[in-house]
Amino acid sequence: MAETMSPATERTVPRILMCAPTFFEVDYVINPWMDGHLHDTTSERSGRQWDALKDTVSRHADVVVQPPAKGLPDMTFCANAGLVYGNSFVPSRFRYEQRQGEEAHDRAWFAHHGFDVVDLPEGVFFEGAGDALFDRGVSRRLWMGHGHRSDAEAAPALASSLDVEVLPLKLVDPRFYHLDTCFCPLSDGYTLYFPAAFDADSLATIERHVPPGQRLAVDEHDAVLFACNAVNLGRVVILNRASADLRSRLEGAGFMVIEVALDEFMKAGGSAKCLTLRLDELEGA
Repeated sequence: MAETMSPATERTVPRILMCAPTFFEVDYVINPWMDGHLHDTTSERSGRQWDALKDTVSRHADVVVQPPAKGLPDMTFCANAGLVYGNSFVPSRFRYEQRQGEEAHDRAWFAHHGFDVVDLPEGVFFEGAGDALFDRGVSRRLWMGHGHRSDAEAAPALASSLDVEVLPLKLVDPRFYHLDTCFCPLSDGYTLYFPAAFDADSLATIERHVPPGQRLAVDEHDAVLFACNAVNLGRVVILNRASADLRSRLEGAGFMVIEVALDEFMKAGGSAKCLTLRLDELEGA
């Protein structure tokens, strides 16, 4: 019988899913970061960087490793497998054909490990925890990015399926094609984000729901180094790189910043957050 990975079992530390980059390479171009990097990665370098991230995350969480599948080079970016909330798993429906082969593997893995699979309506594109991020403040609202990969129609569907408040945010810069590349909810309601990645209405939504003292806006220098693509575990923020100014502001807000070089994965448009998926999102947590 499979071990139950859903949060029905009480836990004292976070549980994080990762998927080894055994078959990772830039084999096609579906985002601007991939352009110019076709077949420009090495398994040795990506493996070493992934191991370093896994070791770092393991100091602050339990890490569960999902087996990779040959021919699916982006499966290592397991944030896009779907969205976990309680015992429910909402699987992704990928926009690009190159990633659609991941869907069956992810669905089978989560069903095998005790999650209830909850599908969104047919025809609605949704790319999981790459575009759907739970707030880490008092509210358990869900921020949902759309405009490049996920459809705006996924927001009301998620609200209905999971019985949560969903705040849609429109992404306008193709470099930041998933919400988690430019927006990161942190503990106690702090929010790390790159304002230029959003349209005016979405910025107004962020400002309406996040108090000024909890907004940690980053500039383009930090944004293109994937500072917002961070893994937040309690008071720890794990990311590829942070400028001295951003590090100072994060530390001033009470966070410990840990840098892990992930430039090999940035060639495919991903970094720390893309390589992880939280398995224990609980109502009221």
